[in-house]
Amino acid sequence: MSAARILMVLTSHDEMGDTGHKTGFWAEEFAAPYYTFLDAGCEITLATPKGGAAPIDPNSEGEDAQTDATRRFYADDDAKARIARTVRLADMRAEDFDTVFYPGGHGPLWDLTDNKDSIALLEDFLRQQKPIASVCHAPTAFLNLKDEQGEFVIKGKRVAGFTNEEEAAVGLTDVVPHLLEDELKRRGADYQKVEAFAPFAVADGLVITGQNPASSEVVAEKLLEALKR
Repeated sequence: MSAARILMVLTSHDEMGDTGHKTGFWAEEFAAPYYTFLDAGCEITLATPKGGAAPIDPNSEGEDAQTDATRRFYADDDAKARIARTVRLADMRAEDFDTVFYPGGHGPLWDLTDNKDSIALLEDFLRQQKPIASVCHAPTAFLNLKDEQGEFVIKGKRVAGFTNEEEAAVGLTDVVPHLLEDELKRRGADYQKVEAFAPFAVADGLVITGQNPASSEVVAEKLLEALKR
């Protein structure tokens, strides 16, 4: 089997509402899947809505948020250079890749929920029978996908994502533009969760989702499994 071609789509958004605090993508949610894919021999392309540097959520750079994968990332000049010069999401085509993975962080809630380029791209992946995956807040990118009958793709599907309890625990319930758990349920998803901040991922057909940062590697592994089918 030739190397899987994986597109990773990161946020360009770096403002946490009007709080004055910064956000972006969560380091672990990029690093754990990135190295899972890299070590499996995959070809990885990084894209963002704006292209150029993808912002890292400063909260994910704190010592208590570090993992083996994030430490590897901070010591990896090539990976850091790739994060600094992502390609534009609008230029990406589903036919050029085998699958797509969206890391979370709070940023995607703002710039990947209603993003027309992202929605069209994800719908193309599904039409081509290619799996799509996301973790933590990034399932927000799946909220408004429609199938060929005009139904929400996630309607009736088992999906995971950052829980209301987890959002409350990080003190951002009143800052985020929407609560992901509520929106997934509103679109008819069969929303699944485990205890706060425990690893959890679920695959339903072509849609693979994970609950929180600790779920990142599990989602990546499920995606690699799906590519072998």
